[in-house]
Amino acid sequence: MISKEKIKNNPLLTLLINVRNSELFWIITFSVLTALSAQLAVPTQPVPFTVQTMLVLLSGAFLGSRKAAYSQILYLTIGALGFPVFAGFSFGVAKLFGPTGGYLLAFPFAAFLTGYILERKSNSFLILLSFITGELLILLSGALYLSIFMGGNFYNALFSGAIIFSVWDLVKIAAAFSIYKAVSKKYPKLP
Repeated sequence: MISKEKIKNNPLLTLLINVRNSELFWIITFSVLTALSAQLAVPTQPVPFTVQTMLVLLSGAFLGSRKAAYSQILYLTIGALGFPVFAGFSFGVAKLFGPTGGYLLAFPFAAFLTGYILERKSNSFLILLSFITGELLILLSGALYLSIFMGGNFYNALFSGAIIFSVWDLVKIAAAFSIYKAVSKKYPKLP
């Protein structure tokens, strides 16, 4: 641990600590983590298996509702502006209006909902409930939107865009829960 005297006498160290403790730093950090996790994907059709929804949930848990939603809005904005941050290094506004658009557009809402639940009270049950609720919001929104591209057949979209992911999503929820429980002991909320 660095002493307070060393920090006070070193302007660069002071700047780095102030940046690390800023809200903007953590909003950007979770946007970047979401972008990186989107690249951990198994390319399936019509929707790839990715890790990014786990980061959406963790952003809500660590940042709280408002800042988590901002982090996901920033992620979507960067991708819409042409940076290759979506799954498979894809990008562009068209991605938000394609078959996976419903999932992506649900990210800010799922992050907000997860954070909102945990801002009220945080115990193991509510952590799991908030993660499951956030994940279900993403899956249902995605499947509903996907059904437009499947001739309006919601049942086919629900199966190929949500139910098929159920085991994978349980693994991501369990991993998010474990990560949050381990890290939140030292850092319950960021910053």
